[in-house]
Amino acid sequence: MDTDIKVDIERIKKNILELGKIGATEEAGVSRPSFSKPDLEAREWLKDMIQSAGLELRVDGAGNIFGRMPGEGKTVMTGSHIDSVINGGKFDGPAGVLAGLECLRVIKDEKIRVTKPLEVAAFTDEEGNLVGDFLGSRAFTGTMVREALENGLTQFGVPLDDILKNTEFSLDSIMQAATDRPELEAFLELHIEQGQVLETEEKPIGIVDAIAGKNYWMCGFTGKAGHAGTTPLELRQDAFLGLADFALKGTRYVATQHYGSMITFGRVQLFPGTFSIVPGCAEFTLDFRSTSGETLEELKQDLMAMALDTAAIRGLTFKARTMDATEPVRATERLLALLKDTCEHLGFPYMTLSSGAGHDAQILASVTDSNMIFIPCVDGISHSPQENILWEDLEKGADLLLHALIRLAE
Repeated sequence: MDTDIKVDIERIKKNILELGKIGATEEAGVSRPSFSKPDLEAREWLKDMIQSAGLELRVDGAGNIFGRMPGEGKTVMTGSHIDSVINGGKFDGPAGVLAGLECLRVIKDEKIRVTKPLEVAAFTDEEGNLVGDFLGSRAFTGTMVREALENGLTQFGVPLDDILKNTEFSLDSIMQAATDRPELEAFLELHIEQGQVLETEEKPIGIVDAIAGKNYWMCGFTGKAGHAGTTPLELRQDAFLGLADFALKGTRYVATQHYGSMITFGRVQLFPGTFSIVPGCAEFTLDFRSTSGETLEELKQDLMAMALDTAAIRGLTFKARTMDATEPVRATERLLALLKDTCEHLGFPYMTLSSGAGHDAQILASVTDSNMIFIPCVDGISHSPQENILWEDLEKGADLLLHALIRLAE
């Protein structure tokens, strides 16, 4: 391994900061949901960057963007996404795409000998602003469900079909995206950690050994509204108290019986929602995650039973609807060993860790060996204008990615 081969971190930095101007917010964040005006501008910018690097450009039916170096055999792919949450950060996604672009540029410009094709990818709507997370990578792998495209409302309150009218894409083209997929040798994604483990442990590199699966539920307890001044406490069918009881019991259960798994009650709406009326309905979101498929299934069964039991005790009804779900993914030994060995050759301190957040690499694991390289983010902050990194950490992560791609494509 020629450890003198390195990325140009100044070029990556320039590109990340330039891309960060597209969709910039007053709070110094980025708002670039897929197929919004800023996202469409960013897509054109990225296409120009791919072509200026001398790579072959292609775009599939889901809007996934690829830059390709031709070769023989299965394709070695890297990448991430360039869409963002509303008022998010500059690094979640773009760091992986632009580090991948830099790696392919170095391999091409330095005439490094590889035989297999190499591609860098930017997948559509990883952040789930449209109809569930990972629209682009799910379409790419052929795991997209058409009913989700047709029946789901985007977070902007309109059907996806309405948003697509401003683009060259359609529901049909999204469902056909997998027909353009090359046969893959492996997929590697560089990403910020979105947590504090690496920073706390003072490690510049994290090698991901597992990505948690998740369930998103839309839930509701329904009871009976009543006058706040005249309905006795013992006779109330208070939907909020049912939710509060369930939230405490559910959190205690996950913390004590499945330590390391996660449960989050993210949004709560009470109806009628006023001072003087006992809440007759409590609607809420429930997010639970685990790196174990067996544990995730147990959480589904036990949390549902717990909610129904809470409802029965308090004279309520409970309903839940699954909005999105992913399965846990474990890294293959082949890629774990390759990344660890490459780190050791380059002299980079590293540690293995799991990811509680979902990523495109998780979806790509359904069609190829897939793994992730994490770099620290300052104070673990992500999905925020305060999201930040140390450039020397990104340089190490990109150099690791570069050498791993070379080894995979030999």
